[in-house]
Amino acid sequence: MKEFWKNNALSTVLLLLFIAFWVAQALTGWAVHNQELQEWGQRTLGLGAYLGSGHFWSSTAENWESEFLQMSVYVVFTVYLRQRGSAESNPYPDETTQAERDQERRDDKVRGLWKRNSLTFTLLALFLVSFGTHLLGSWRATRLEELARGQEAPTLGQFLGEAEFWFESFQNWQSEFLAVAAIVVLTIFLQQIGSSQSKAVTAPNSQTGDA
Repeated sequence: MKEFWKNNALSTVLLLLFIAFWVAQALTGWAVHNQELQEWGQRTLGLGAYLGSGHFWSSTAENWESEFLQMSVYVVFTVYLRQRGSAESNPYPDETTQAERDQERRDDKVRGLWKRNSLTFTLLALFLVSFGTHLLGSWRATRLEELARGQEAPTLGQFLGEAEFWFESFQNWQSEFLAVAAIVVLTIFLQQIGSSQSKAVTAPNSQTGDA
């Protein structure tokens, strides 16, 4: 266990936090949704039934969707775009060492679309799965609400064209790109000693990363 913790501490803590907050989301979402059902004159759901509901998966996947979109786009952008002085940017040619240039040449010789782009493809796939899960979950939740109110429920195609679904997506997408832009710019001027996401404390603002 000590060896496992030593080698996987960061991912373990992050996954435990994810599980803790996801459980908290499920419990609070369950309470909120049952309150809504009571207001609509519908039967409330047990926790197990709620975990299979559109309400739960819509609220879950709309956040996953924005995270994976942001990460996949950012991975691609950092291949082609740079920001002078940011710890989040690849270094400029005049900042690279001979060892780094040699590594780039070795990497350029690697062939195979998957081998060269597996991270981007996987993140995009996770985004698409999350987007689809959000769409289906939100549609199911909306159908339940409309039927409870005695109104006609939209088809999936109709729901995809409604503003509500895209509002749910865009409000998360814009916040993700704001957060990324913030860390790209802030790491030009600010440091955190010991963090891999920061330049060295003594590094000048003009230096990209810790090269």
